[in-house]
Amino acid sequence: MTSTKQVSKNGILTSVTALKGVGAQLAKKLEKLGIYTLQDMLFHLPRQYADRTRVTPIGSLQPNQSVVIEAEVRGTDVVFGKRRSLICRVQDNTGTLSLRFYHFSNAQRATLATGARIRCYGETRRGASGLELYHPEYQLLSSNAAHSGLEETLTPIYPITEGITQNRLRTLIKQALTHAKDFDFRGYLALLPADTPEESAPAISLPNSLFEPLAYLHAPPKNADLAQLLAGEHPYQQVLIMEELTAYQLNLLRLREQRQQQAAVPLAVDKALEDQFIQALGFTLTNAQQRVVEDISQDLRLSIPMMRLLQGDVGSGKTVVAALAALHAIAHQQQVVIMAPTEILAEQHRLNFEKWFSPLGICVGSLTGKQKVKERREQLAALEQGVTQVVIGTHALFQDSVVFNRLALVIIDEQHRFGVHQRLSLRNKGNKHTGIPHQLIMTATPIPRTLAMSAYADLDYSVIDELPKGRIPVETVIISQQKRPEIIQRIDYACQQGRQAYWVCTLIENSEALEAQAAEEAATLLASTLPNLTVGLVHGRLKPPEKEQVMAQFKAGEIDLLVATTVIEVGVDVPNASLMIIENPERLGLAQLHQLRGRVGRGSIASHCVLLYGDKVSLNGKERLKAMRSTSDGFKIAEVDLQLRGPGEVLGTRQTGDIDFALADLRRDLYLMPKVNAYAQAIITHFPEHIAPLSERWLGKNTHYAQA
Repeated sequence: MTSTKQVSKNGILTSVTALKGVGAQLAKKLEKLGIYTLQDMLFHLPRQYADRTRVTPIGSLQPNQSVVIEAEVRGTDVVFGKRRSLICRVQDNTGTLSLRFYHFSNAQRATLATGARIRCYGETRRGASGLELYHPEYQLLSSNAAHSGLEETLTPIYPITEGITQNRLRTLIKQALTHAKDFDFRGYLALLPADTPEESAPAISLPNSLFEPLAYLHAPPKNADLAQLLAGEHPYQQVLIMEELTAYQLNLLRLREQRQQQAAVPLAVDKALEDQFIQALGFTLTNAQQRVVEDISQDLRLSIPMMRLLQGDVGSGKTVVAALAALHAIAHQQQVVIMAPTEILAEQHRLNFEKWFSPLGICVGSLTGKQKVKERREQLAALEQGVTQVVIGTHALFQDSVVFNRLALVIIDEQHRFGVHQRLSLRNKGNKHTGIPHQLIMTATPIPRTLAMSAYADLDYSVIDELPKGRIPVETVIISQQKRPEIIQRIDYACQQGRQAYWVCTLIENSEALEAQAAEEAATLLASTLPNLTVGLVHGRLKPPEKEQVMAQFKAGEIDLLVATTVIEVGVDVPNASLMIIENPERLGLAQLHQLRGRVGRGSIASHCVLLYGDKVSLNGKERLKAMRSTSDGFKIAEVDLQLRGPGEVLGTRQTGDIDFALADLRRDLYLMPKVNAYAQAIITHFPEHIAPLSERWLGKNTHYAQA
C-alpha cells in the first residue's frame, strides 16, 4: 500500500491506488467514473444531497420527500399482487407508514418482526396503503438508541457505476480530503487581473484556494441550506461552476486553435459545375441558402479543415446546401461521405443525391447495415479504389473495413444522434494525401444562439433562417383524445381529397417492442374504421427492407394513411402528406414534436398537425403543447425547450454526453457564459500556462472528445 508520504510527494495527481482499500480491481471501476487521481476523486462532486441529520415524524410526511423516520414495526406480511412484495407496517406516536420491498429474503422478513424498532431512510411515495417507502435503507435500533447515530452533515449523493456503492465512494472521498489538506488547490480564476471584464453576470467572490469549497460541498454541515444546494446556487458551487465552464470553454477554443494548425486539401469552387447543378434543380435557392453556401465555399478553399455547424429548420433546404458543398470536393477528384442516423434518412439522401448527381456523371454509393455481403463487398471496393465519389450511409460507415481513397469532406446529418467516438472515427479516415477532412455538421434541431455559441465554440456557425418560397406554415391544433372519432373523420375527408396523412403513436416506455405493439393496434383499428383507405404501418421493429418498402409505397401515393412510431421523425419527405396526428404528444420533447411536425407542410398545400393529448397532462406538458400551437419557428421552440427540458434535449450526446459536467448545467447557468467567455480570453492572454491544468482538473481524460 502506498504511504501517506508518497501521496503528499505526488500531490493532487497521485493515483487513487494510494488510498486505503483501492487495489487494481476497484481502480478499474473508478476509471468508469473518470476517476484516476486524487484530484479526479475530489472533483467528483455530489449531484444531490440527502438530509439524514434529523428524524421526521410520520404524521408530518408529504409525498416525494427524502426522510429519516424512527418507528416500531406493527406487522409484516408478504402480499401477492402484480408483483410479490414484503409489506412492513411501522408506527410512531404521530402516524403509520408502510415499507415495501420487492426483493427480500426470509431472513429479512424475520428481522422485521412485530415490536422491533427501526430507523429508515427513503423517499415517500403514494401507495395502495397510503404513504410508503420503497426499498428504504434501515437499521434496527436498541431501546436506548433513539435519535443517536444520525449523520452530522448532509449526505452527498454521487454519480456511481456498477460495483461502487455510495457508501464506498463517500469513504474514499473522505480519505482523499484528509490527504488533500496540504495540496495546492489554487483557484485559477482568482489569479486573473482585477480588470477582467465581467460582462452582465453577477459578481462571484473567487477564493485563492478551492479546498474549502470542495470540503464543504462533499460534507455540508447539517444547518446548510439544502434547497440552495439542490438548486446549485450556493456560493461555493458558483465558484466551481465558473471554473468548470471556463475550463470547458478553454478546451473548445484550444481545439479551434489546434485546427488552424492542421492541414486539409483546399477545395475551391468549380463555378461551371455549380451552375450546371443549380440550373437542373428546377427551383431557386433562397437568400439564406445562398449566404450559407458562400460561408462554406470560403471555408473549403482554405488549406485548414473546415468545422462548420449548419442549422436549418425542418424543410429549409439543408440537403441542397450539402450537395453544393460536396461538389467542391468532387471537382477536385476527392471523396465525400454523408452520414445519416437512420436507414430511412440515408435512403432518402441516396435517392436525392442520385437524382441530382447522376446526370453530372458523379458516382453515388451507399453503405448501410441492411446490405448483403456481395453488395457490401462491391461498395467497399469501389470506395477504396476511388470509383465512388460520394458515399451515403449509417453507422456502417464507422467500421474498420471502410477505407477511402481520398476522403476530403465529411457531412454529418442530425449530428446530435451520433456519439463523439463515432464522429472521431470518421474524421480519422483521412490519409496523408488528403490530410484532415473538412466537416460540415448539420442539424434540424434549432439551437438557441447563446447556447450554440457556448456549446460549439470550436465550430463556425451558419443558419438557414428562411423557408423556400411557397411553403405554407403548418397549422397546429391541440385536441383531447375524447374527440378521436372526429379526428378520424377528418383523416377520411383529407384522404378522399387525394391527400395523405400520418398517425404517430408514442409511449412513455422507451421500448421498440411496446411502441410497435401500440402502432400495430392503432393500424388495425384505423383500418377497420376507415375501410375505404389504404393503411400502412412502419415502426422500429420492422426489418430495413420492410420499412423501405412501406415508405416507398407511401411516397408513391399507394398508402393513404401511414401509422408510425417516432421512427419517421427524420428523413421522410412526402409533399402530398398534409395531415399529421400525434397521439399523447405530452410525452415528447418540443424538439422531437417539431421534427415530427416537419414531415407535413413540405409541399405548397395547407397542412395541419393535430396534437391528440391524453387525460393527464402535467403543467410542463401543457406549456410545451402551447408552444407548439403558438409558433412554427423552430428557434423560438428551441428557446422554450431549453427552459422546460434543458440542454440535453436540444444538444444531444455530443454536447453534454461524453464531456459530462460535474456541477454546471447549461440551462441553469447559461447567464454566466458572458463572464465565462471573458475569463477564458483573459486566461489565454495572461495565463496560458493555466489552460492545461484547468482542463485536466475538469475534463480529465475527455479533453480529446471535443475534437470530433
